[in-house]
Amino acid sequence: MMRNYWNDMQAMVGRNMKHAFRSVDTIITTIAMPLMIMLMFVYVFGGSIDTGSENYINYVVPGIMFLCIAMGTAYTAVRLSQDVTTGIIDRFHSMPIAKSSILTGHVVTSVVFNLISTLVIVLVAFLLGFRPEAGFAGWLVVILILLLFTLAMTWIAVISGLLAKSAEGSASFSYLILLLLFISSAFAPTDSMNKVVRAFAENQPMTPIIESVRSLLVGNVNTGEVWTAIAWCGGIFIVAMIASMQIYKRKTE
Repeated sequence: MMRNYWNDMQAMVGRNMKHAFRSVDTIITTIAMPLMIMLMFVYVFGGSIDTGSENYINYVVPGIMFLCIAMGTAYTAVRLSQDVTTGIIDRFHSMPIAKSSILTGHVVTSVVFNLISTLVIVLVAFLLGFRPEAGFAGWLVVILILLLFTLAMTWIAVISGLLAKSAEGSASFSYLILLLLFISSAFAPTDSMNKVVRAFAENQPMTPIIESVRSLLVGNVNTGEVWTAIAWCGGIFIVAMIASMQIYKRKTE
């Protein structure tokens, strides 16, 4: 049965990956847009943002990574919503395949596609002067946090895709994620913010998640923030996954 499930999931992943790479809109939004935002912050706003002795490109790249993932997972919600509203999921259910492989296929596709887009961001950042000081162990922890964040955002996207009335509305959850990213330490230190905004920025999940990756990449590891980031990402991932499975079960009964 595990072999059959694996084959079913592979088929779903292959289908979803073809849709993702054939969609120009998806590639522009999930890869080109984060790249343009990175270029804008580095060459337009970077000179006016005080990050102390740290090079601004080193400061901003972690935030761009999470921005890229947030924008990428929105398309998981859109594609799943399209499957729900067009009835293709009902057709899949009439076939001898594992029902859970449909959701798993979307999740695995999201993880793979977001890893590719994040890698593109990092490679371009190196060309712009990004010079991390993390060692092998540091990079492994960075990858772990990025993976957990991707899984957490993907399962939230699955909830949105299952509940939304339309494909366009399914991506609305990403606006909240983007708002949290911009009101955090992703692009500028919180010290320069208004007191009220600063209090919010420092006490919402995105700031410790971003700061943990930043500290790992610059070689000045903040262990407390790393564990806080893992706890946030892992907790959201588990809660969102359980909620998604329950919603999917109710909708397919």
